[in-house]
Amino acid sequence: MTETPPVIEVSVAAAPSVVWPALRDPELLRRWHGWDVEGLDDEIRQIYFGDDVTEDSEAFTLTLGGADRFSLHEHDGTTLVRITRPPRGGDPAADDWYDDVTEGWTTFLQFLKFGIERHGLDERRTLFLEGPVADGDSAQHLLGLDKLTGMKVGDHFTAVAEMGDLLHGVVCFVGEHQTAVSVDDLGPGLLQFGEQPVNTARPNGGAQILLAAYDLDDEEWAELEQRWTEWWQARPGAEPAT
Repeated sequence: MTETPPVIEVSVAAAPSVVWPALRDPELLRRWHGWDVEGLDDEIRQIYFGDDVTEDSEAFTLTLGGADRFSLHEHDGTTLVRITRPPRGGDPAADDWYDDVTEGWTTFLQFLKFGIERHGLDERRTLFLEGPVADGDSAQHLLGLDKLTGMKVGDHFTAVAEMGDLLHGVVCFVGEHQTAVSVDDLGPGLLQFGEQPVNTARPNGGAQILLAAYDLDDEEWAELEQRWTEWWQARPGAEPAT
């Protein structure tokens, strides 16, 4: 039986004319796609502005070279952002990362929604943590956020995370493999955490965390980044430092 390609959607409280530039302006793209890493600008150019990319600015559709298709649909003053994934193909190497790409788009659409609705796509700082965890462990448990289990979108929470930070916020997204919550004291910021799919390079899967913060000064951000990174490197199941 033929597999139905995934469709990923998010509703953004803005008109399509507001959302569309976030897909076509490189400076705005980096405020929701990916995280702060060397080569991000090159990645954005390759994905969104390659010769094999097609767009229709009147219909609000964008088809990327890998055949992922964005479409914007207006509804009562909001925009449904839809990504329609291509089917798995005949390339085993690409298919091996297919689920990672699906989960990545799911993550990035949450940051697009949050960035537009809460900050008008203002600049942000991001921290990305990933890697193996001990058997039966998860990013949620490592963060000390087990109390979020069973919570729904819109529920408020307060928790002391394992690195010592007191987190107040709201549940923004609950998916099969990942969760996103706002963090009031970071702008507010957005914290995404979840599972990494199994593939050839990652036979036991893994966990990942993506944190976006707004309105922190350099010193505040440096302290947060160091605190979270040191906590993550000391987690059970971490690979030995080289």
